[in-house]
Amino acid sequence: MSDADLKSYRFRAEREADWRAFETLLDRIQKSGVKSLGREDLLALPQLYRSAVSSLSTARAVSLDRNLITYLETLCTRGYLFIYGPRTTFWRKFSEFFKRDWPLAVYEVGKATAFSAAIMFGFALIVFFLVMDDPEWFYPFAAFLDVRTPEASAETLRATIYNSGEDGAGLSVFASQLFTHNTMVSLLCFALGFAIGLPTALLLAYNGCILGAYIAVFWSKGLGWQFIGWLSIHGVTELFAIVLAGAAGFLIGGTLAFPGDKRRLDAMAEAGKKAGTVGMGMMIMLFIAAILEGFGRQMINSDTTRYLIAGSSLLAWVTYFYIYPRRLKS
Repeated sequence: MSDADLKSYRFRAEREADWRAFETLLDRIQKSGVKSLGREDLLALPQLYRSAVSSLSTARAVSLDRNLITYLETLCTRGYLFIYGPRTTFWRKFSEFFKRDWPLAVYEVGKATAFSAAIMFGFALIVFFLVMDDPEWFYPFAAFLDVRTPEASAETLRATIYNSGEDGAGLSVFASQLFTHNTMVSLLCFALGFAIGLPTALLLAYNGCILGAYIAVFWSKGLGWQFIGWLSIHGVTELFAIVLAGAAGFLIGGTLAFPGDKRRLDAMAEAGKKAGTVGMGMMIMLFIAAILEGFGRQMINSDTTRYLIAGSSLLAWVTYFYIYPRRLKS
């Protein structure tokens, strides 16, 4: 037996009993949960963990057998995850996301959300008046060039927002295009926020221009109320998701440019966690919007019903994001 093997053998013989005892406790926890441990086991657990860490440190320092070092690394990692890891289950964490994490994250980016909404709807209003004054302004901003143009008749435009039951293909395609476009804009607004928020602002402005252009076309034909109702049944949730994506992008970009009193790395880590929570929620909102869009497009032709659903969804989101979190903070 070589000197290295002899050292490893003696080292293992002196301390292996503690390692095995520690491994046995971890196996019991993994199999039956922490409640399976008695009082003496709970007291012994941190001592055995410290012993294993000390053994690992010594084994590395004197370059003992590689297999022994790998075994101790695995054992210490398992112990660390139990002793210092989060005390929660997946379903509890999942529940906490909806009960606390998501609404609080959105509530805390309220200023960025207002700024994001101001850009998108501000440009929508500007382009709306431009197209109303001169229909030629529609074409630089039109996202989907089809029959929905200033030259289309009121009857043609009306057919694109009501499902007659005979042929809903055109309505389905247009709605799907809108949803795909808005989803892409949402993801890009969030992902490009690191560039100090400038691409985010441009995307929000661009989306607002498209929105304003299409509303102006339908408005000029006396179908503004009807078109907004058709759009709002899913658009309240969908456009809200875009605004929140923009807010998350601005949070990242703003923190990168102005980290405040914290180190830039620490400030970005905190902002990234909050923006990530908002971003995950944004994807959920887009999924809900897709359900509302599919349901509303196929089954609802009543303007009153459309506005009732849109108003209810808006009230629900405002309550969830801006009223409910106040109770959590109090």
